[in-house]
Amino acid sequence: MSLANNIDYDYLMKFLALGDTGVGKTSFLYQYTDGKFHSQFISTVGIDFREKRVNYTSRGRNYRIHLQLWDTAGQERFRSLTTAFYRDAMGFLLMFDLTNERSFLEITNWLEQLRMHAYSENPDIVLCGNKCDLEAARVISIEQGQALANRYQLPYIEASACTGLNVKQAIELLLGQVMERMENSMNNPELARLMLGGSHTSIIDRHLRMSISAEEVKNNEDFIKNQCNC
Repeated sequence: MSLANNIDYDYLMKFLALGDTGVGKTSFLYQYTDGKFHSQFISTVGIDFREKRVNYTSRGRNYRIHLQLWDTAGQERFRSLTTAFYRDAMGFLLMFDLTNERSFLEITNWLEQLRMHAYSENPDIVLCGNKCDLEAARVISIEQGQALANRYQLPYIEASACTGLNVKQAIELLLGQVMERMENSMNNPELARLMLGGSHTSIIDRHLRMSISAEEVKNNEDFIKNQCNC
């Protein structure tokens, strides 16, 4: 049963982990939620998600956050399924493998997909270079990663799903971005309208609810079961 069925939180936030297959998205999310590293590679089929409850303090107020961390398949044949989840996600962890140049070069394509399908042309994104523990196998330098992030005005962090280095920090960085956007939108309705465009104001209304119904969570889970064998 989903943790979100117990509605004792202030916000439900849905984050998507995106990137080519094999960059370590599944291991990264397991490390964040369970504090464990799964060394055996199992390619995600379609989409799956992990959950975690966290506390977040901002502007003197403490929020109870329920995170749903959606793990998407990187293979091309699943793109039509995973893009269907973009619009309901509030933040994106865009990952590449520091030991795989192709996954780094594909970041531009992933960003184009995001701009087409996300709730906004300028969604909250953290660029993450994974597997920084494999220093001897690294082919993408810190400078290259930072330069790409600067080009698209994204925060950049390097992490290791294996050792846990910067895994928590990457999620917290994304959470901070999303919370700042939400707080600004609540205090400034005009900013919310401009942020998402006039035709998309209903999306921010959904995102700013103080809770989400258990039925909505169940519908998401049922959809996944009907679409894939994960």
